[in-house]
Amino acid sequence: MKSIFEEKAYNEIKTRLNNLNENSQANWGKMNVGQMAWHCQGPFNIILGKNDYGMKPNWFAKVFFKKSLYNDKKWSKGLPTAKFLKTKENKDFNTEIATLKALIDETYSYKEKTEWEPHPAFGYFTKQQWGQMQYKHLDHHFRQFGV
Repeated sequence: MKSIFEEKAYNEIKTRLNNLNENSQANWGKMNVGQMAWHCQGPFNIILGKNDYGMKPNWFAKVFFKKSLYNDKKWSKGLPTAKFLKTKENKDFNTEIATLKALIDETYSYKEKTEWEPHPAFGYFTKQQWGQMQYKHLDHHFRQFGV
C-alpha cells in the first residue's frame, strides 16, 4: 500500500485532488464532492492531533477492523461512514478543497517524524501504517469521484 509520506504517492494524491471540480459526480454513495472533501479532512485532523472527535478506545475496532485501514485491499463501495464524518449540509467546494489540501501538505511535512500519538479509537499505528491509512482513505474517495 502506498503511503502519503512517500513523495510519489503524495504527488499522485495532489494531482488527483486537483482533478476534482465542483461539478465532479460520485460514482457511488450519497456525498457530493464538497461533502467528500470535508469528510476526508477528518482522518488528517486525527493524525495531526487537531481533533479526536470524542472517540474512545474500541477493542472491537482494534481486533476486527484496524488492519483493513492500511492493508493492500481496496475498500468496497458503500462502506458505512462514521457518524462524526457524515454531513448532510452542503459544503463549499473551494473552501473544503483548500482545507483538505492544507491538511495533506501539513501531514506530508511530517514525513520524517517517526513517533506518532495513538489513534483515539484504534490505538498505536506505525508511521508507515498512518501514511498508508491516509493514502487508502483518499484513494477510496477519489475513486468514488472518478479521479
